[in-house]
Amino acid sequence: MKKKAVVFILSVFLFSSWGQSQIANKLTNEQNTWLSKANRHEKNGWIYLHIEGSPEERGFQHGYLLAKEINESIRVLSEVWHYQSAMDWKWLVRKAGDMFTPKVDVENISEIDAIVEGMKAAGVQTTRDEMVAYNAYMELIFYWWPSVKDTISPNSPEPAKEGCSSFIATGSMTADGGIVLGHNTHFCYYYPICNIILDVLPEKGHRILMQSQAGFIHSGTDFFVTSAGLVGSETTIGGFFPFDEKGTPEFSRMRNATQYASSIDEWCEIMKKDNNGGYANAWMIGDVNTNEIARLELGLKYVGFEKKKDGYFIGSNVAEDLNILRFETKTHETDIRSSDVARRVRWKQLMKENTGKIDLERAKVFEADHYDTYLNTSKPDSRTLCAHYYFDSDSQTPGWAEPFYPAGVLDGKVINSKMAKQMSFVARWGAACGTPFDAK
Repeated sequence: MKKKAVVFILSVFLFSSWGQSQIANKLTNEQNTWLSKANRHEKNGWIYLHIEGSPEERGFQHGYLLAKEINESIRVLSEVWHYQSAMDWKWLVRKAGDMFTPKVDVENISEIDAIVEGMKAAGVQTTRDEMVAYNAYMELIFYWWPSVKDTISPNSPEPAKEGCSSFIATGSMTADGGIVLGHNTHFCYYYPICNIILDVLPEKGHRILMQSQAGFIHSGTDFFVTSAGLVGSETTIGGFFPFDEKGTPEFSRMRNATQYASSIDEWCEIMKKDNNGGYANAWMIGDVNTNEIARLELGLKYVGFEKKKDGYFIGSNVAEDLNILRFETKTHETDIRSSDVARRVRWKQLMKENTGKIDLERAKVFEADHYDTYLNTSKPDSRTLCAHYYFDSDSQTPGWAEPFYPAGVLDGKVINSKMAKQMSFVARWGAACGTPFDAK
């Protein structure tokens, strides 16, 4: 992680010849034409990738231009998986091939196949099933595996799930009455990094600008804006446990919803159809055309949904829907020693203190906040919105309840209605507060 992370505005960039300069003589004329539409460049720790066209075109562009990063991410993930489970990565790939690959729709599987071909053209070998397993690793490792591991590997620990701090506000809550959305990602520092800004212009559906990981056809960290005027983020539902192998992978549903939905209701309906319970999230969605916001808490059997044109929603990994909280999670929502509960309290404090004042600058401050509501101190630790688990000697967060655990906030992103209409957002790579992580 870089020692300094600079806030910058992401927007549309003109074509650069980066892709054309890379061993173009080994590519076909058609492949060179595809790459001429793509653009990759790096800035302040982020890798921006623009891809466009048919599934075959944009997948090839993606795989070819990010082959090195995808290969490294899979290498890291396979090592982490083996260490945590004692199971072979190829075994997990076969499971994903049997369970998930047949359920991915034609367009998404075509894009994945083309990523495989693009990587092959760049000299990196992979397979369709491996890329499906990689795209689905959060729901495989954090949701499917805990449901079956005791019958396979009883002594393996349950892996810690991703966490996030997010809010969305509108109407009388914001300075201009429009939408303001903020999000940061909490994760272990040894997992593949999510420093990709993926700009997708498909031949069908809406343009998408989203944070992602190299090789993902979806977001993963789930911060996005679309040309339909939808903005969105999520926080995982903490302590969630049900999983249905018969359902459609979350990553495929998320991509379809984001590419094709023209309204909040359409987006949510796509996500709910054939839900498998994998990567269970509280989604915060806004429509900048109407300044309406919603929260979709997507459990397995239970779904919570609220929508409003005035007010806010917050996310800190605690389910707000009582049925999800009681029947599908193991969360103790009153234990303020835990990160999710402490952050939930802090969000409510900030919303109350900043009613009518919320804008992009305040959103940045929220995502970088270091107030611990359990200790009543302003000090970065596992319980702050901008979490730093590695500073904490007594973390109570399940899965990360070890002294000085190598996890924390990876980023900070904010957007308002004006920026969304311009297909842009503000992002920082590294802790939202700018504090560097020093492994030594």
